[in-house]
Amino acid sequence: METYLLDWANLLLRWLHVIVAIAWIGSSFYFVFLDSSLTPPEDEGLRRDGATGELWAVHGGGFYHPVKYAVSPPKLPGHLHWFYWESYSTWLSGFALFLVSYLWSPKVYLIDPQVHAWSPPAAIATALAFLVVFWLAYDAICRTLGRTKNGDAKVGAAVALLVAAAALLATSLFAGRAAFLLVGAMIATAMSANVFFWIIPGQRKVVAALKAGQPVDPIHGQRGKQRSVHNTYFTLPVLFAMLSNHYSFTYAHPHNGWVLIGMMAAGAAIRQFFVLRHGFKLGRNPHPWPYAAAGVVLLLALIVWLRPAPVAPAPSATAAAPVSAAAVQAVLAQRCVMCHGEALQSKGVRLDSPAELQRHAQAVYQQAVVTKQMPMNNATGITDAERALIGQWFLAGAKVD
Repeated sequence: METYLLDWANLLLRWLHVIVAIAWIGSSFYFVFLDSSLTPPEDEGLRRDGATGELWAVHGGGFYHPVKYAVSPPKLPGHLHWFYWESYSTWLSGFALFLVSYLWSPKVYLIDPQVHAWSPPAAIATALAFLVVFWLAYDAICRTLGRTKNGDAKVGAAVALLVAAAALLATSLFAGRAAFLLVGAMIATAMSANVFFWIIPGQRKVVAALKAGQPVDPIHGQRGKQRSVHNTYFTLPVLFAMLSNHYSFTYAHPHNGWVLIGMMAAGAAIRQFFVLRHGFKLGRNPHPWPYAAAGVVLLLALIVWLRPAPVAPAPSATAAAPVSAAAVQAVLAQRCVMCHGEALQSKGVRLDSPAELQRHAQAVYQQAVVTKQMPMNNATGITDAERALIGQWFLAGAKVD
């Protein structure tokens, strides 16, 4: 029953997390596009009121005319929409999903003894420390370097080095799949913390000053803009880290830390292309194609680097000696049934009888032979020969008679 309830919690939290993440990323991408596409107002009245940019757009059968006031509008409107619950709900649902999927069963998902053998409490505490320490270090970099000469470039370089170091450290301590997700969660925590500690408090101070009839300090807008820009570059690396659990050839690689760094760098470069593309259309900057090219070249290099080594052709299923279901079940009893048996039916899958084995034959072949995602972190030590045995049995028809 516990496994069944955990599966439901995983499903519902993942569903919620994806929905609110779409809302957050969508609004973030839209406002980056908006800021990059604004042109000086043509109307003299708007300029006199302090408007710094405007955009005309058509969508859904109507015309839209957003106007930006970089510091403060001439009059505070009666209804002001705030963008923060998209961020908060994304982090809360993501952390809950991380708790259910990884921290609840650290021996299965978080710890790989072949990478680093330690106790579950130590692994959990270290994983949580990644979230906190990265935010503190990143925030300190922004505070100390952000307002110096060429501050944006310095912050970008320092944060890139910090992320790379965290990726290498995480993959040297945790199971590859968990390490990739942890680095994504670490960056996503900083993104949401930017909203919670800087962007929204700064906006509240601006609104409070306007209501009190006091002059508005432009530093709040500048800080909020800085952190918002950081968040947009973090987005594609985080999305890769969150999706990587479906692709074991990335996190199971012997040098998976460098794979993660390469994929995140490619994502950031491609995001830079899209950010600068809007400015190029308005003649503000050169064409940003070198960033897209750099991202694509890096992805191609990873594809070549991660290609599987050539192997000798296996005998055909008809030519090879037949493999009995009993032989396959002997392997599964040793490697899989502890999580997929009568006592514990993880993901609703049982493999302790011929009927159940035949029912889940496709999934067994896919997970144990093709992707090699199971057993998780190869905790039970299944061998390549045993995987080949399962594959030979499946390709010959998966017979259990």
